[in-house]
Amino acid sequence: MYLPALASIFLVALIGGLLLTPLAGRVGERLDIVDRPRRGELGVRIVARTGGYAIILVFFLGLAVSLPLLPHDDSKEYSKLVGLALGVLAIVAIAVVDDMRRLGPKVQLVGQIVVALIPLLFGVAIDNIASPFGGIVKVPVYLVGPLTVFWMVGMMNTFNFIDTMDGLAAGIGAIASVVLFFISLQLGQYSIAALPLALAGGTIAFLFFNFNPARIFMGTSGSMFIGYGLAILGIIGGAKLATTTMVVGVAIVDVAMVIIYRLSRGRSPFKGGDSAHLPHRLLKLGLSQRAVALLIYGLCLAFGLMALLFTRAEKLIGFAVLGLAMLMLMSAISLRSRPSSGKDSGGRQDRLVAGDSRKENG
Repeated sequence: MYLPALASIFLVALIGGLLLTPLAGRVGERLDIVDRPRRGELGVRIVARTGGYAIILVFFLGLAVSLPLLPHDDSKEYSKLVGLALGVLAIVAIAVVDDMRRLGPKVQLVGQIVVALIPLLFGVAIDNIASPFGGIVKVPVYLVGPLTVFWMVGMMNTFNFIDTMDGLAAGIGAIASVVLFFISLQLGQYSIAALPLALAGGTIAFLFFNFNPARIFMGTSGSMFIGYGLAILGIIGGAKLATTTMVVGVAIVDVAMVIIYRLSRGRSPFKGGDSAHLPHRLLKLGLSQRAVALLIYGLCLAFGLMALLFTRAEKLIGFAVLGLAMLMLMSAISLRSRPSSGKDSGGRQDRLVAGDSRKENG
């Protein structure tokens, strides 16, 4: 019944992204918001890192189209949408300042916490969790705020960390958005389904310009926004935390292992300069950037399909299997290649909470 409206939302976001992403790149070049080639990196050209602003714009364009076309039965839904929008405005403010002044990790972390608090104040909260054994577990009131903030900040930083290779963050974001769209359809939540659909349109359009060799990067604005958007989509319209965690699980497990690896060597988990990430280790084995990206896409898609088809208990088992498989894979790769102490081979370096670790290297 609402499929034509949903198709219109996707097409508006997709076409808008195809038109606005090159424009965002030209603006970035004019304002000198760019990534420059550095010794030891794969990048050989100056590339604008303003693509995230285009993703944000087309997301809201798709959201605007959805409002008159789809029913909004939940009286609290508009309040949650306002909270989402205000949080995005805070992300844009942080990203603009970071583009101009290169914020430090502690300042960025504080900013991310503020971003997470905004939708929380408008009712976007993890107040219950679906039990893998059936039923709903009520979250104690004193844990609702901390758990919600932790989830949102964690998702933002997951995408900040993995945005180190052409097409990686946008591709994972697109796959996760499509999976969440189908979950919402299954639940009959048509107005909620419009949100991941708009995000999918924007990220897919961005991939046309960001897949290796990238002509534009998403920057702080894009990586923070995709993580933030998926975090909220995992909460609103009924708990979809397990689904979101599964489809983004490859990135989450990879980031967790990178943090453990660096801490075990007495280093800051937010400082790059090594090849600790799974994609970078795969590059060292001789795979191309495109092959690595497609492999990661395949893993995310596989676990996304599991999230669509599995029961709650099976999702828990699936995520445990994912963690074990990732550990075995990275251990096997480590036998053939160890993380280097120099620049990351992925062409860009790990994000410093919400920024870019290149600021540490000059």
